[in-house]
Amino acid sequence: MTTSRSGFASLVGRPNAGKSTLTNALVGEKIAITSSRPQTTRHAVRGILTRPDAQLVLVDTPGLHRPRTLLGQRLNAVVRETWADVDVIALCLPADEPVGAGDRFIARELAALPDKPVLAVVTKTDLVEPPGVAAALVEAQQLGESTGLELADIVPVSAVSTFQVDLLADLLIARLPEGPPLYPDNELTDEPTETRIAELIREAALEGVRDELPHSLAVSIDETSRRDDLTVIHATVHVERDSQKPIVLGAGGARLRAVGITARREIEALLGGRVYLDLHVNVLKDWQRDPRQLRRLGF
Repeated sequence: MTTSRSGFASLVGRPNAGKSTLTNALVGEKIAITSSRPQTTRHAVRGILTRPDAQLVLVDTPGLHRPRTLLGQRLNAVVRETWADVDVIALCLPADEPVGAGDRFIARELAALPDKPVLAVVTKTDLVEPPGVAAALVEAQQLGESTGLELADIVPVSAVSTFQVDLLADLLIARLPEGPPLYPDNELTDEPTETRIAELIREAALEGVRDELPHSLAVSIDETSRRDDLTVIHATVHVERDSQKPIVLGAGGARLRAVGITARREIEALLGGRVYLDLHVNVLKDWQRDPRQLRRLGF
């Protein structure tokens, strides 16, 4: 395959701005987990879009936020490191929410980056009526003007309906340098399979829990093995406090079983075969603030 352009684009924004869903839509396959919970993404996830004339490597980053823990500080560091290494940045602004202090903070930081093209991407346009989309586009323009951020373009998209997703890809690719592909044609992500499995389990565990619990959830893969055509996975869902363990387990372990059923379905789709998933719940006290435990969990 020949290609004229290849490079990296980073999707940035405050938590829950639609970055991961948009990454998946651009790649055409589920690469990053999604949730209605803020700060679902905890590391830079690379999704790879390969076309006959270009290869676009999308880096979905954690939402930049005011950190309250050591984990939060490290997530913000991941975001800023990513910005320095990419060729173009897409600032995601959800159409169903007004521009806020978090958006202005990120815009000011982006304005300070030297020679880095930034596009404003108004996400979640399927959730508002056309006048609301128009208002969000005006707000995006005003955000750039008020923070000194020169916007290369402003584009409304919907990852759910795929409205203008291809156009966004075109706009990002147009700002990549000329060069050969960086990854093989058939590769959709450089994310290790074990990491993707752990994230699918965490995604399933995130749904339906109380507000304080999502940030306390982490997943580790303890062991994987093969038995004939069956992949056997032993994994642990970690929480921070003893009081959180029964929430994850549910009455008689019912909630954990439901998490396992949901996660197993997604993992089987990822691996293309049958999976036996064995889940346990463990308390790692205040792991978000413990450097040793953060290292153990890969942060």
